[in-house]
Amino acid sequence: MMTAQEIKRKLTAILSADVKGYSRLMSEDEEATIRTLNAYKEVMTTLIHQHHGRVVDAPGDNLLAEFASIVDAVECAVEIQKELKTRNTELPENRRMEFRIGVNLGDVVEEGEKIFGDGVNIAARLENLSEAGGVCISGSAYDFVGKKLSLGYEYLGEHTVKNIEKPIRVYRVLMEPEAAGRVLGEKKTKPRQWQKTALIVVTILIAVAAAFVIWRLYFPLTPPPLEVASKEKMVFPLPDKPSIAVLPFSNMSGNPEQEYFCDGLTEEIINALSNLPQVFVIARNSTFTYKGKAVDVKQVGREMGVQYVMEGSIRREGNRLRITAQLIDALTGRHVFSERYNRELKEIFAIQDEIAIKVLTALRVALTDGEFARFQDKGVTNLEAYFKLLEAKELANRVHRESNAQARRLAEEALSLDPKSARAYSILALTHFWDFWLGPPKSPDESIRLGIEMAQKAISLDENFADAHGILGMLYINKGDYEKAVESGERAASLAPSSAGAYVTYGSTLMHSSRPAEAIPILEKALRLSPVKPFSMSLANLGNSHRMIGKFEEALPFYKRLLKDLPMHLTGNVGLTATYAQMGRMEDARAQAAALMKIDPRFSLERWARTLRYRNPADTERLLEALRKAELK
Repeated sequence: MMTAQEIKRKLTAILSADVKGYSRLMSEDEEATIRTLNAYKEVMTTLIHQHHGRVVDAPGDNLLAEFASIVDAVECAVEIQKELKTRNTELPENRRMEFRIGVNLGDVVEEGEKIFGDGVNIAARLENLSEAGGVCISGSAYDFVGKKLSLGYEYLGEHTVKNIEKPIRVYRVLMEPEAAGRVLGEKKTKPRQWQKTALIVVTILIAVAAAFVIWRLYFPLTPPPLEVASKEKMVFPLPDKPSIAVLPFSNMSGNPEQEYFCDGLTEEIINALSNLPQVFVIARNSTFTYKGKAVDVKQVGREMGVQYVMEGSIRREGNRLRITAQLIDALTGRHVFSERYNRELKEIFAIQDEIAIKVLTALRVALTDGEFARFQDKGVTNLEAYFKLLEAKELANRVHRESNAQARRLAEEALSLDPKSARAYSILALTHFWDFWLGPPKSPDESIRLGIEMAQKAISLDENFADAHGILGMLYINKGDYEKAVESGERAASLAPSSAGAYVTYGSTLMHSSRPAEAIPILEKALRLSPVKPFSMSLANLGNSHRMIGKFEEALPFYKRLLKDLPMHLTGNVGLTATYAQMGRMEDARAQAAALMKIDPRFSLERWARTLRYRNPADTERLLEALRKAELK
């Protein structure tokens, strides 16, 4: 129960918004409406933060925000409507979602993060008076904004609204450039009228305050219960530790070239969290399937089997960064936290650390001294080198000869700027690994030698760098040094216990070392950490591992899932052909072999045999024999 002494009042700018025709949209297509609503609310939240405001509440199709400055509030409302108008042009006319916005400057009662009172009620009434896609402001807001913004206004007269004693003056904001500076329909008011109005408002506020105290004494607020999502509807059971999916941060810069920067920051946060055994982190492969899409956070939680979802946005303007990040409980839709960072570009590493540590604090994960130290040491000292490496990593992962060469060039340029960069050496090792498979200009043996040299150099600079250990393990497989390969793979997984990529490399080293039964549970962990879009290597090698131990029925789904997304995947086609042959399903085996020859007309068993890296020659021979049965030569 709140006493009179506990009531905290303040004058603030309030923005209230809702969707015009929301019921119709929901009745026609509920799922599409929710997706659009969530996407538009994300845009609105981002703009509110950029204008120094905060979202107070956002139930259903409503949104309530407050600002310290009424000028910021009105400017934000206009920008929201302009941005949503642009986005609506991409939708069919009957699916467009238009918000009505009301803005007021008034007195409110503050209780924790919530605000109440006439100031809020008036903003809500103004919202109802607004047209779809429009903004209405109160007379008190208009008196303070005046001509501070390049806008026009239309005076709509005084309106008597529900639960407000006196009529309120209402102005419609004219957003067209040609209307700037104009005020339509306004009658001249007597000089210093606002002072008389202010005295009246003060009197009313005293009466309202007394009424509010009495009301709270006899009718205390009980917050509505949070909607709890059914855990039974999860595609995967929740892990027994805090679980999170970090969605790709939105690029608000308007420059497509900044995409790799936004993606890189997202990946840095994922990697930082993946290094800790106390949390369960979904891999980038899966979370990036939501990139550029309207997102329902609860749906993400269900599809990924996690409790928490992080989303955010980045706007880069010259040497300044504006970053928003929010963590949401996907089971309830509750915002755990929402943070805004307005910093210089050179502080990007500190921001990444702050966001990751903020997440861990919210999830009540305690860090040891050693774990905390790893957050502080990124192994990067040069900002220009960092940007080159972000782009290089993206290019190397495309697995294409030209992009691989370009990735190497960028990594070498980064190394010239930052000679002790473990990341640069690790990416160079990766490019040499792909050279082994992509062919010239170097010989395969030279690619292996250089790759191992680069990976070892990266580890000498940062022995806790999981990526470098993982790449080294795969290079040792190419060399045929199986003991060292498994050792490196296991080390990568221990350093990044929530990294799908680390488990993929560890499981793959085990499989190639002819230890398929041990590889299966490791690769299944990788699959769980990237459930929506698994690494192709994890699917291929799960299929291979089951086939190698004679569990052909279990192998089939992995090959089929791989080929559903990547029908040209050569290893997947070879594995499925061999599995059918070993099962005695010869008609299916020959059909799959024919499909394989269409993909690669130059395919030959002799050439394929040279690519195989199984430690046990019997594993190689069983595969080749199965392919011969399928009439491949």
